[in-house]
Amino acid sequence: MFHSNRPIHKVPFTPFDIIIECCSIGLLVYIWVHFAMVFGELPETVPSHFNSAGQPDSYSGKNFLFFLPILATGLYILMFVLTKYPHQHNYMVNITEKNAPQQYRFSVTVLRVVNLLCTIMFAYINYQILLGAKTNETDLGMGFVITIIGASILLPIVILIYQKRMIK
Repeated sequence: MFHSNRPIHKVPFTPFDIIIECCSIGLLVYIWVHFAMVFGELPETVPSHFNSAGQPDSYSGKNFLFFLPILATGLYILMFVLTKYPHQHNYMVNITEKNAPQQYRFSVTVLRVVNLLCTIMFAYINYQILLGAKTNETDLGMGFVITIIGASILLPIVILIYQKRMIK
């Protein structure tokens, strides 16, 4: 599991990395600020789980909503820390001293993009749940499911395949 024989290279930030990280942090700040502003106005019972059509199918006390910002922040921090250890990531090729910088750069970039996509997803869910709890009309909608599948699953795979073709 641990790849101690791989070369260790520090992957410096690029302007793209800085933009991605700033967007992710900005969204986390938005999640917390919006949550703090709306929390006092929420009813005691709010939607806490949604079916595949995006409609609420379970309800909890409003304190449960602390879970979303905490989860979003924890996931962001975990994935950010993982970018510091690209030599421990899983690769489809054997990592050598020659290809390590390029492979590590790509892996770190994909991880940052996935981190941003997860943060976008949490910001959207948080917004919809808080808005819906205030108006009593929460429905994430089928568009949400399609967006999550497209943006969070398929987009990184497409980026990976495209980048691998460019590296060869």
